[in-house]
Amino acid sequence: MKQSRINVFASIALAAILASCAGLNKMKSKAEDVTYTVTPEVLEAHAGKVDVTVKVKVPENYMDKKATVELTPVLKYEGGETAFASKTVQGEKAEGNNQVISYLNGGQYTYTGSVPYNENMKVSDLVVRIKATKGGQSMDFDDVKIAEGVIATADLVMDEGAAVALGKDNFKRIIPESKDADIYFLIQQAALRGTELRKEEIKALKDYIKEAKAAENKEFKGVSISAYASPDGPTDLNTTLSEKRQKVAKGYLERELKRAKVDNSAENFFDLKNTPEDWEGFKALMEASSIQDKELILRVLSMYSDPEVREKEIKNMSETYKVIADDILPQLRRSKVAVNVNVIGKTDAEIAELAASNPSKLNVEEILYAATLTEDLDAKLVIYKKAAKQFPKCWRAQNDIAYILVKQGKLDEAKSVLEKANNIKPNNAIVNNNLGVIALRQGDLAKAEEYFGAAAGAGPELDNNLGIVSIHKGDYDAAMRYFGNSTNCNAALAKILAGKYDAALSTLNANTKEVGFKYYLKAIVGARTADNDMVFDSLRKAVELDGSLKAEAAKDKEFGKFLEDASFKAIIQ
Repeated sequence: MKQSRINVFASIALAAILASCAGLNKMKSKAEDVTYTVTPEVLEAHAGKVDVTVKVKVPENYMDKKATVELTPVLKYEGGETAFASKTVQGEKAEGNNQVISYLNGGQYTYTGSVPYNENMKVSDLVVRIKATKGGQSMDFDDVKIAEGVIATADLVMDEGAAVALGKDNFKRIIPESKDADIYFLIQQAALRGTELRKEEIKALKDYIKEAKAAENKEFKGVSISAYASPDGPTDLNTTLSEKRQKVAKGYLERELKRAKVDNSAENFFDLKNTPEDWEGFKALMEASSIQDKELILRVLSMYSDPEVREKEIKNMSETYKVIADDILPQLRRSKVAVNVNVIGKTDAEIAELAASNPSKLNVEEILYAATLTEDLDAKLVIYKKAAKQFPKCWRAQNDIAYILVKQGKLDEAKSVLEKANNIKPNNAIVNNNLGVIALRQGDLAKAEEYFGAAAGAGPELDNNLGIVSIHKGDYDAAMRYFGNSTNCNAALAKILAGKYDAALSTLNANTKEVGFKYYLKAIVGARTADNDMVFDSLRKAVELDGSLKAEAAKDKEFGKFLEDASFKAIIQ
C-alpha cells in the first residue's frame, strides 16, 4: 500500500515536470515570434559607455501563465562577451512581482541598460539570452541576434591633441625708454630761468641725452613737449603764454640735442602740445591737497564748464584763493619735456650664438626666447635646461622643460619637472594645465579634469583640453563651445558627434594639416550624410596618409553598409 502511494506521488511529480517542460518547450519553439526593436539600431559608445533600449513585443497566446522569463542582452565579440543587466517578466499566474505579460493578449515591455565600452565591441553582435522558468524547471532558449555594434566614433578623440602650454618669454627686441623733466615759469612769463636749468632733474636729462647718444643699443625716437598755463587770468593771455612756453622749451632741447650731436631733423621728431588753461591739472592738484574748502572748489569745477565763471567763483573765496595762488597755480605754469629713446636688444643670431656658447650673457627673457629660434625639440630642451640652471627660481624654465618632454612622450619625467615648477610658484595655471595634459594622456580623466579646473587663465590650450574632456564625458555641445573656432580634428569630431555635419565639414576643410585622421573623419561625415563619393575619396586619402586606418575602417560600423561594396573593399585591403 505504501509503495503504491509513492508511485502515485512520483507519477504526479513527473506529470508536473512534463507539463512544465511542455509549456517551456512551446515558448522556446515559438521564440522567433517575439519581436525586438533596438534603439539605436546600431549601438553607439558615448562617454565610455554603451547604452541600449530594447522594446520587446510578445505575441498573443505565447506567454505561459505560470512561467517567468529572464531576458539578458549580451554583446558578443571575439575573445569574450559583456552582459547587460537582466530584465524579468512573468505570466499571469506566476509568483513574483515582475511585469505581467498576458497569455491571451500578449504584451510588450521596454528594457534599458548600459555597460562599459571596450574596443573589442567595435565588431560585435547584440543578442538576447533568455532563461525561462516554470514549476521549478528552467530552460535556456537559443540566443537571438537583435542588433550589431558598436559605433565607437566618440572613442576616436585624440588625447594626444591635448595642448601643453609654454611659460612664455617676455623678450622684446625694442624697449621704449623715456627721461622727463618739468620746467617751471613765473606768472605771466615764458622766460627760461637759470635756477630752473640748474635743477638736478634738468642736469639728469642732459646727462641722459649724452649717455643715450654714446650707447650703441639706443636710438632717439623724439621729444615730447607739453606746455601749460595756469587757469587764472584772461584766456587770450594764457593761450599766448602756453605757446611761448612750448616754444622756449623746444628751443632749449634743440640746443642740448645739438650739443650732444643728436639729429633731430626728422619730421615729427618733436611732439608739441599746449594747454592754455590747465583745469585738469588744477583739479588733480586740488584733490591731492589738504586745502581748506577743497571740496567746495571741486564742486565749482563740476558745476561750471565756463572757465571765466570758474575763475570768478574760486576768486570769491578770498582766503582760500590766496593759498591756491601760492601753492597750486605755480605748479601749473610749466613745460613738461620728455626725451624718448628705443633700447635695441640683441639680434636673433646674437641670442642663438650666446645661448650655445655663453648663456650667462643672456638675461632670463633672452634665454627663454632663444629656445623659440629652433624647431628641434632636443635643441629646445638643452636651452631650457640651461635656463633652469642659470635661473633656478624661474618656474617658466622648469615648465618649459616639461613642455618639451611631453611633446617627446616622456610623461613621467615631465610630471616630475612640473612638480618642481609647482614648488617654485604653487597653483600656477599653466603648470596645472600641463599636469592635466599628462593625467589625460595617462588615462586618468578625473585627475585631468581636477587639474584643468585649477588652470583658469592658462590660455587657449586650456579651452582645447576642456573640449577633449567634454568629448570623453559625452557633452558634445560643451566640447564645441570650448573648441570655438579651432580647426583641429578633435573640434571636427565634436561637431560630428553633435550631428553638426556641415559645421564639421567646414572645420575639416579649414584644417591645413595633411594627416590621415582628418580625411577619415571626413569619410565619416560622408557616410552619415549619404555622400558616397565623399566616403570613398576621403577614405582613399586617409589610408594613403596612414595605412593603419585600413584596419580601423574595416571594423568601423560607421561604414557598415559599405562592407560588401567593391570600392570600399579595394580601399581597405
